[in-house]
Amino acid sequence: MAVNPSGADMKAFLAADPDQPIVMLNLLRFAEGGAERYEAYLAHFRPFAEKVGASVVYFGHGADPVVAEHGQDWDAVLLVAYPSRRAFSDMVRDPGYQEGTHLRTEALVEAVLQPTVPRG
Repeated sequence: MAVNPSGADMKAFLAADPDQPIVMLNLLRFAEGGAERYEAYLAHFRPFAEKVGASVVYFGHGADPVVAEHGQDWDAVLLVAYPSRRAFSDMVRDPGYQEGTHLRTEALVEAVLQPTVPRG
């Protein structure tokens, strides 16, 4: 299962519209003990997000789904507003940020990172 974006993923992401503001939807499925590890990742992540002008809009743990097939539920949801796709790219390329990405990788067994475009 995918957890981290590839170089090709990032290239396509930026090609869409590098200056477009986005809210990144993160759907997260934790490994055993991953919820605590993800909290450590968030503590590492926040200063780098703030450095590029991003902010956490929402972070919450999933409850029992109302509508979902078996296995379609997620352990947590994170929404992060970025001033642009480029800001997201700049953050993930920052060497200081990259030093802590192992926390996220170790915390997750599956993830979806989907940029969304705010509407009115």
